[in-house]
Amino acid sequence: MIKQPPYLKKGDKIAIVCPAKKLPKPIDYAIALLERWGLEVVIGKSVYAESHQFAGTDELRAADIQQFLDDKEIKAIIAGRGGYGSIRIIDELDFSTFEKSPKWIIGFSDITVLLSHIFAQYETQSMHAQMPYTFEEATPESLLSLRKAIFGETQSYEYESSFQNRSGASTGVLIGGNLTLLCFLEGSASEIDYDGKILFIEDVGEQEYSIDRMLRMLKRAGKLAKLKGLIIGAFNEISEEKIPFGQTADEVIWDIVKDYDYPVCFNFPSGHIDNNLTMIVGAKVKLDVENNKVKFKYI
Repeated sequence: MIKQPPYLKKGDKIAIVCPAKKLPKPIDYAIALLERWGLEVVIGKSVYAESHQFAGTDELRAADIQQFLDDKEIKAIIAGRGGYGSIRIIDELDFSTFEKSPKWIIGFSDITVLLSHIFAQYETQSMHAQMPYTFEEATPESLLSLRKAIFGETQSYEYESSFQNRSGASTGVLIGGNLTLLCFLEGSASEIDYDGKILFIEDVGEQEYSIDRMLRMLKRAGKLAKLKGLIIGAFNEISEEKIPFGQTADEVIWDIVKDYDYPVCFNFPSGHIDNNLTMIVGAKVKLDVENNKVKFKYI
């Protein structure tokens, strides 16, 4: 029942838009890389627009995305960056053409709004992945994972966690993204059904108390009880509080989910980090966790 947009092939057009914050630097490196991959890059009006901290007004950003949602020659849309702003325009977008002819939506951080919305409303897959703003600092591995995902190449990830995992194996549909945005989408048309899913979460710049509060909110809402697995990505750039919280971010999360029985892995290479590997929201995946060793595979 879950829709998978067609994978891209060389010569296809990919559009860059900025649904949220404005770009603070040129993205020539990213454009050149996408072109080396064999794609024709189309630049949206929002990419070079400014309105205070946003990439143009709400109206401009919404119209920019709408144009490419409706353009059948555009095979994928990648967000130039995240920041804040997608939630201001999500309800202004018309997905009727997209629903009939889905295409890949790509991005992370604030773009979790778009990824969650199209899965919640249209059961369509999308890509949580590096964006043009992050291409220059991205690891070769993370960019390779995006290229492989765009062109439909099979891939799997393996790594070792420095924090103790909960062992187990599970298969399910992958959902997730930025924890703050997932919480803010609760109760809206963009809210995802968590039951029976493998959830991945990440965040940046949030203090331990805030992470604790958000996870406990999801727990109280019944979102964590029926998962098939939990993948903890990067929780970085956490500033110290005057009075220490007393737990690290990983310890906070473990304390909240320790009584469940599904596999849990920490330190997954996903989030606001250079090695932000591509996660396909809505894809069926297999998660194998054994002590500190983690294997993740698309099936």
